[in-house]
Amino acid sequence: MENTSNLDVIDRHILKKLQENNRITIKEMAAELNLSTTPIFERMKKLEREGFITQNVAILNPEKLDLNLVVFISISISDHSIAALDEFIDQVVQFPEVLECHHVTGQSDFLLKVILKDIKEYNEFVLSKISTVPNIAKVESSFSLSVRKHTQALPIE
Repeated sequence: MENTSNLDVIDRHILKKLQENNRITIKEMAAELNLSTTPIFERMKKLEREGFITQNVAILNPEKLDLNLVVFISISISDHSIAALDEFIDQVVQFPEVLECHHVTGQSDFLLKVILKDIKEYNEFVLSKISTVPNIAKVESSFSLSVRKHTQALPIE
């Protein structure tokens, strides 16, 4: 994969604009950059080929889907061998409620971001899913009271 230092001003502008609105047309992008559509299209394809753009997705409103509880779950494991780590990760990432799984430093080994309908569904998630994963030594949960910032946009200078 190319390094970001190889991105010029136009590539960076394209990436910023796509993060703001992935449905922007090539024609609109070309007009903003004062270029024709062909070089914009070719640059976008190059950015995809080189791995700068990894996927195009719709960002859904969780409230509209009745998913109102965001929980950050800190998990400590007992066996830190590569095989045990891989087994833990393989199982946890299969749960659709898990939005993110981070291997972290500090008091715990993993931090999960989980989204659910309510506390009852959280209880069921812990009892029927998390508790079935072997190698867990400790689980601590923090519940999000409100979201003050939520973005998927990366800072591109």
